[in-house]
Amino acid sequence: MAHADVLPILATRSSQGVTLIQGKNGFTENVVCMEDLTSHARNLVFSCDGKYQAYCDGVNLKVISMDNGEIVFSVPKQKTTEIVFSPNNTYIACWEPFYTSPKNPDGSPNYDIYNIKTGALMRSVIYKNQSGWAPSWTSDEKLNGRCVNNEVQFFSGDDFYTSATKLYLPNVFGFTFSPSPSLPYMVAAHAVGKKGSPSFVRLFEYPKLGDNQAVANKSFFKADKVEMIWNKKGSALLIMVSAEVDTTGSSYYGETSLHFMSTKGESSLVPFDKRGPVYSVDWNPNSTMFCVVFGFMPAKATLFNTKCEPIFDFGTGPRNICKFNFHGNILCLAGFGNLNGAMEMWNVDGRKIISKPQARDTTYFEWCPDGQHFITSTLSPRLRVSNGYKIWHFSGKMIHSVDSKELYQTTWQPYPDGSFPAPKLSGVVVQAEVKKEVYRPPSARDTPVKKLLLHDEEPPENQRNSENLSAAAIKNKKKRENKSKSKQEGVSNGSNKLSEDPTNNLSVSTGDPEIDKKIKGIKKKLKQIEDLKKNQKDGKVLEKNQLDKLSSEKNLLDELRSLQLK
Repeated sequence: MAHADVLPILATRSSQGVTLIQGKNGFTENVVCMEDLTSHARNLVFSCDGKYQAYCDGVNLKVISMDNGEIVFSVPKQKTTEIVFSPNNTYIACWEPFYTSPKNPDGSPNYDIYNIKTGALMRSVIYKNQSGWAPSWTSDEKLNGRCVNNEVQFFSGDDFYTSATKLYLPNVFGFTFSPSPSLPYMVAAHAVGKKGSPSFVRLFEYPKLGDNQAVANKSFFKADKVEMIWNKKGSALLIMVSAEVDTTGSSYYGETSLHFMSTKGESSLVPFDKRGPVYSVDWNPNSTMFCVVFGFMPAKATLFNTKCEPIFDFGTGPRNICKFNFHGNILCLAGFGNLNGAMEMWNVDGRKIISKPQARDTTYFEWCPDGQHFITSTLSPRLRVSNGYKIWHFSGKMIHSVDSKELYQTTWQPYPDGSFPAPKLSGVVVQAEVKKEVYRPPSARDTPVKKLLLHDEEPPENQRNSENLSAAAIKNKKKRENKSKSKQEGVSNGSNKLSEDPTNNLSVSTGDPEIDKKIKGIKKKLKQIEDLKKNQKDGKVLEKNQLDKLSSEKNLLDELRSLQLK
């Protein structure tokens, strides 16, 4: 257990070099415990447990012990831009941009794996793409893998040249191991669709990697980018799918969707009740729930369980980030980047707002491993002015602020689970939100205030009533309630509801495009029959072909039922 008065080290990388800062007594005291004024540092990475730190100073790739500051590994690497530690700190992998020259037209290996303890070079190859370069290890380091030409190659132990087995997937783009320390190993792989075929993510139980041995499968069209996000236990993952272009023209930012997949073979689409992009997704460290920020601005934030059922609605607001602290009892909802930096700190269990601080021009946010503090930074080159960082307490109090000329990176030293106690939320003094009154002329000061809303704003679900909702929000709420009620009634009445409403369940899909096309055609004919019945009831004389269409209703209903059962 770490000392309560000593915070984890904060590492910064700027035009002045790399600096490690030790904070004490809630960061009211700060000591620079290491400073490398080399201005050519390209990247700075901590190992998973925080025992080591690695960076390239423009001459060498260095690994430094966080216990005593000694250099435990160093190798000449001038242009390293990407660094990855293995889970147990045995290996370090590095990548630098690939280039050729007249003297070396074929280029040199730009992707290397070293043993940190012995300094031995374990693998050295050419890998031109920066995306997907990093190797992936299981949590016990007994297995690792990388994508190569339509397959994922798996290597056992310290043998990085002879693959133990392979997963063949045409157009495979990336893969990831489950973080679970228990066997069996689970592998999620993503393949890109080509020539009309959909992209997909498949989940395998290693070493069962055959074509028909996938534990779960999820396919989707319009997938230019796919991100796979495991929960901490490794029992489920979320799949963020995004397309660069929205074919409907309703969004400048393209189209996004979120899918769920579990190691039990379950898969589903995460349902949203507001149209628009998905901005941010985060698993609670307890692995039983996740938060999503979605929808056109003002964006909505909702908490879901592992059945993809909404369990709490945080309402709408100017936000595009959701982040749980390391203990999972505090959730930050914030709007950074091109938004105004407004934050909401939520008590997850109590469903109450703790504080509402604001950090304008923030481009980076990260929780401190102690679960109580967090950092907001303005980094270059995203913003080249007002660079610097601020350290906050979750109660909304800013306790430290530093301005920097050119700040490129800020990150906390990781700590193993259980190093810090969970922050106590009872008795926390919530800072009152100061509201500035809008100027009103003397003639209007004694008249009621009329609030003009540019958007439909919704408060959190435990603060809603008909008084604080706008007319449009009340109308939308009634629509959702009626839709939910109709859906429940349809389920309870069974399939005989089809005869009363032939166009019921218009959005149901069987998964087979040909069957869906037939169902759509039958429902269209049934709708026409309903219109003819109405005309006949109103006294209109029907022609022979219209009477024949009426007589075909029973056959159409029978065919519809049989198709929907397939």
